Amino acid sequence: MSDQPLEQIEMFKLPNPCIGVCESGPKGYCKGCLRSREERFDWHNKPEAERSEILRKLSLRQKRKAAFLAQLQAQEDQQAGDDQEQLVLPW
Repeated sequence: MSDQPLEQIEMFKLPNPCIGVCESGPKGYCKGCLRSREERFDWHNKPEAERSEILRKLSLRQKRKAAFLAQLQAQEDQQAGDDQEQLVLPW
């Protein structure tokens, strides 16, 4: 009997996160799926464990992106409210 941990076998193939928007942003991540070039390259031949780790990282990136966009929207809403206050006539 071996002391090596058993690797869990995936029941289903891990999906390719590509959504067909293949354009790199300023930091080198795809604007569509948020993967780096290295993560996108040869996806179908990567081991399941590596693909699983990439998908885990993508989940974190998506959450950070959503939080950033929410913060940006809140700032824009605040600015719009400030602009409306300035338009109020004094009488």
